[in-house]
Amino acid sequence: MSDGTPSSGPAPRTVILTGASRGIGHATLKRFSREGWRLITCSREAAPEACQADPNWVTHIPTDLSEPDDVAAFIDRALAALDGAPAHALINNAAVSPKTAFKERLGCLNGDIDQWRRVFELNFFTPLTLSRGFARALAKGAKDLSWSEEKAIDRPSAAIVNITSIAGHAIHPFAGSAYSTSKAGLSALTREMAVEFAQLGVRVNAVAPGEIETEMISPDYEPLVNRIPLGRMGAPDEVAAVVYQLSTGDFSYVTGAEIFLTGGQHVY
Repeated sequence: MSDGTPSSGPAPRTVILTGASRGIGHATLKRFSREGWRLITCSREAAPEACQADPNWVTHIPTDLSEPDDVAAFIDRALAALDGAPAHALINNAAVSPKTAFKERLGCLNGDIDQWRRVFELNFFTPLTLSRGFARALAKGAKDLSWSEEKAIDRPSAAIVNITSIAGHAIHPFAGSAYSTSKAGLSALTREMAVEFAQLGVRVNAVAPGEIETEMISPDYEPLVNRIPLGRMGAPDEVAAVVYQLSTGDFSYVTGAEIFLTGGQHVY
């Protein structure tokens, strides 16, 4: 992370990141901070104490993104934190994969249908709402020419990265039907957004992780390693690296893409 030493270079770029307190989200914010980006984040929990001293972390807003009113409040507070400055990337990472009261995957034949609605609210509608809410700030970021060292400075752009899942493309033994179909919907939404946001200069891509070693992984996942050509699970920082690169000028001509971070598991 940054040591807070003032820089005489251009103003840092800003990323807005959801689900930042743990797992892939926390690894992603650490990568952006290491690269000198300003951070505006949210999660249900408060910011980890070890990270509160990070000089790049502009603000952390505890938010329940499954509640539309909280989503609207987060947009308002994040825009206030920007104070008219551009946003350069939005990372839609927050998601939920609930189980039924009997600890079963939430499928088509079990569980309350209202649980399905809650899953779609967070996993599908919240990324759409946030992307709309920050569209103007991202469009301003797409026109930000202050980063003269960018290789593609004559082709500036801002970026939205949606975190989808391998489960959105094939049946997964531990991901319920509600989660899987919400992520499949987010994959399709990514393509549609890529076309519509292109007129703003904003690229929209997705990253589809497979088995990543986070707090959600249990010993039940070990048999799945046999179906991963690279022979291991992925690490959160490996996902973070791809999310970061998709947000930079190195990928200035990439939009509407979905990158699989599965160690090859998705090819089966």
